[in-house]
Amino acid sequence: MGTIYKIIVFIHIFSAILGMGPGFVLTTVVKSGNTMTELRHSYKIRHKLHIFVMVGGIFLLLTGLAMGYLNPSLFRMGWYVTSLVLFLAALAMGPIVLSPRSKPIKALLDSHKGEAIPEEYWRLSKVLFRLENLENVIFLIIISLMILKPF
Repeated sequence: MGTIYKIIVFIHIFSAILGMGPGFVLTTVVKSGNTMTELRHSYKIRHKLHIFVMVGGIFLLLTGLAMGYLNPSLFRMGWYVTSLVLFLAALAMGPIVLSPRSKPIKALLDSHKGEAIPEEYWRLSKVLFRLENLENVIFLIIISLMILKPF
């Protein structure tokens, strides 16, 4: 394996740790808020963590494709192609599925007065968190495929 390829693999693995690691706790961070002040603060922390997820995700995609470019036989490996398709699907979930469901929550956090968390938040967040958990399962499948290379 060439030096450039090894460097790309290193960046790929490092990006997975820095990007996907925080992604698994995004839902947990905001579940800890018991008042609107705590909830708003939790969402600010979540936003900062999400930056790591986005940067890591971009590097994951770029380095994964670079590995395929340098080693075209990967495009004939089922685990690689499946991982790539699942990753693109999970990436698309952000703007297509998650963002439309997070906007009403953000609006509620900005407009709600008082410290009591309204029932509407729980209803909206339940749907969002369920979809985020689905995305996390997709990422766990991708990680498993990358480690096991089963087909």
